[in-house]
Amino acid sequence: MLSLTAVQLGAFPLNDDTVSPGFLGFGVVVALGVATVFLIRSMNKQMRKIQAPREAELIQQEWERAEAEKAAKAGGPDAAKAGSPDAKAPPADGA
Repeated sequence: MLSLTAVQLGAFPLNDDTVSPGFLGFGVVVALGVATVFLIRSMNKQMRKIQAPREAELIQQEWERAEAEKAAKAGGPDAAKAGSPDAKAPPADGA
C-alpha cells in the first residue's frame, strides 16, 4: 500500500518549475538584509566615537616627556619651567 507521501509526490512531480523557496525563504532573506543594515549603522556609529591619537600628538607627548626628564635630571631652574606652557616647542618637522 502506498503511503500518503508517495501519493503526494506522485501528484506533483519535482522540477525547477514547482520547487521554490516560497514566501518563507524570501522573508528570511529580507530579515537578514534588514538586520545587516542596522548592524552596519551601529558599527559606524561606534567607530566614530573612537578617539585615536594622531601621530603629531604622540610625537609632542614624547618630546614633552623627554624635556621633563632632562629638566628633572638637571635639577636647575628649568625643572620648574618644564611643565609650563611657555616652554620651548619641538622642531616643526617632528625630529
